[in-house]
Amino acid sequence: MSTNSAPVVVGVDGTPASDRALQWAMDEAVVRGCPLTVVNAWTYEPLTDWHETSAQQAQADSEAVVEKAVHAASAGRADVPEIVRQSLRGYAAAVLETASEGAAMLVVGSHTGHPVRQIVLGSTSMHCVRHAHAPVVVIPVRDRELAETSR
Repeated sequence: MSTNSAPVVVGVDGTPASDRALQWAMDEAVVRGCPLTVVNAWTYEPLTDWHETSAQQAQADSEAVVEKAVHAASAGRADVPEIVRQSLRGYAAAVLETASEGAAMLVVGSHTGHPVRQIVLGSTSMHCVRHAHAPVVVIPVRDRELAETSR
């Protein structure tokens, strides 16, 4: 298998939908023989955040989301691609759009939140489909995951 330098990029946010997207992206990166870039976007607005935190804490929390997701997705796998972890400040849609530049593909979960949203893609995934600089794969949410995220 020849190696490809263009990475598979996947967005994670700690939800079951993003965990499934990461597992799929990891499988795809192994098949393609390319690196996997795991991205979590974080924001910090000191005048609008209601809890006492700092930008450094928001970034640390984001890095923990990435690390936890990568650890869970890697567990028990015989083959794991080279993994690049990125915790990037900004809104998820814009961060993923930028991260898709030069990528082999961008992988995202379809949506999270209320079951009413089953009929449409989430705003982040819809933005990525429309604006990404690489092909986009949207991993659908399972009914069980919808039940878990709507509680």
